[in-house]
Amino acid sequence: MSEAAFFSFLLLLSFIMAGVVFILLFFINAPYGRHVRRGWGPTIPNQLGWLVMEAPAALLFAVFYFVGDAPRSLPLIIFLILWEAHYFHRAFIYPFRIADGRKKMPVSIVAMAIVFNSGNAYLNGRYLFTLSDSYPQSWLGDPRFIAGLLLFVSGYALNRWADRALRGLRPPGEMGYKIPEGGLFKWVSCPNYLGEIIEWIGWALATWSFSGLSFAAWTIANLAPRARAHHNWYRAEFPEYPHERSALVPGVW
Repeated sequence: MSEAAFFSFLLLLSFIMAGVVFILLFFINAPYGRHVRRGWGPTIPNQLGWLVMEAPAALLFAVFYFVGDAPRSLPLIIFLILWEAHYFHRAFIYPFRIADGRKKMPVSIVAMAIVFNSGNAYLNGRYLFTLSDSYPQSWLGDPRFIAGLLLFVSGYALNRWADRALRGLRPPGEMGYKIPEGGLFKWVSCPNYLGEIIEWIGWALATWSFSGLSFAAWTIANLAPRARAHHNWYRAEFPEYPHERSALVPGVW
């Protein structure tokens, strides 16, 4: 099988699996974080789990950049910076800042995340840096790139702000949960997930690629059901939880 055929097969499989996962996650809460529970096999510390499962996305994407043979251009360098800004933080900084670092996550979840992150890095990195026709300098002025870049940066900022706000709810050593307040938390339970979804929709638009679109689809498939699970958990745990809040999109859902 040629690489082009393998790439097309993996891309199609990615879209199909995103749809399957989207449906399943409305019935099965992924067992990590506040939803962790027995029955999913051996566990490892949260910090180690996050590092191990997110690192492949950061490392492999960089490898595909350096071994790729598409003509280098400023748009490609910007795509590299955007991707690594998210995944370097997610793999090598975020795990050591989470307040529930003493909790554990199943190895099975880590393994599934490694498979996804590796495949996703291949689909996006290999396409951008080898299989595409590259992106000329003129792409910087294309409305799709500009709009996508603005969405990515806005989503990234929202995601980072929400993570900091959630971290600030608990002093060091405290393990309980509290109701987040302020900012976009006034309207939605999971602005961190909303920010990440906006990020990768922006990525799909800026790269104008099926690879980018598949990542956006996967992000929605994974985080939309989890936002609903978080929202329901808050309502069950806190009788005083604000009823006007939505799970993910203000006033919609």
